Amino acid sequence: MFTIFPALVDGFCSESLLGKCRSTGLLDLRLHDLREHTTDVHRSVDDAPFGGGAGMVMKPEPIFASVEHADPPRPLFLLGPGGRRFDQAMADELAAIAAGGGFSLLCGRYEGIDHRVREHLVDGELSIGDVVLSGGEVAACLVIEAVTRLLPGAMGNAVSPVTESFGADGLLEEPQFTRPAAFRAWSIPEVLRSGDHARVARWRAAQRLHRTLRYRPDLVEARGGLRDDEHRLLEEFPSVTYP
Repeated sequence: MFTIFPALVDGFCSESLLGKCRSTGLLDLRLHDLREHTTDVHRSVDDAPFGGGAGMVMKPEPIFASVEHADPPRPLFLLGPGGRRFDQAMADELAAIAAGGGFSLLCGRYEGIDHRVREHLVDGELSIGDVVLSGGEVAACLVIEAVTRLLPGAMGNAVSPVTESFGADGLLEEPQFTRPAAFRAWSIPEVLRSGDHARVARWRAAQRLHRTLRYRPDLVEARGGLRDDEHRLLEEFPSVTYP
């Protein structure tokens, strides 16, 4: 990964699941400081834009020099607003690439990056959404975490990536409960204490549908709408609500 703030990314990726994966060697994260390939005493990585305008633009020289010196795994993606929208499907794709040899990320800063980097150095661009950030580091951390947790052996429970939001059925995850069974005026649904595993599985499937229809109906539409068996599930198990 190429950035002018390697410590920012290193700190985030040293904690929790990512830190564990790095310590076991499952995640091989190599951070390259773009300033190491500057040629002036100030270690400048930016300059004023040609034609005038607000802000500063990252220079092509240190970026090209850093990438060519490191010879990183390809593809190399620039984090920026003009790229393909990063989602769970792309996380799956990148996890397969990571397992086969890896990929690389380039973080921009300031007003942007010299366009020649986009045209002649990177292989593509990734966007985490229609939002403006001060740089690509936070976006890169998001990509790294989303991809790493999909690698075989990253999570203790191999079923988790399948059953959580945007998993195999493309829906949001169902509501989750833990002890105590009763908290203030709210008790967990009785079905979860029934011991009937088949009924619990149907309840969870129904709640995934209820929650997705309420908050992300577009995900149901993308699947072609509700099937007949799903309509029956919704009738059998009402949505979890509290007065």
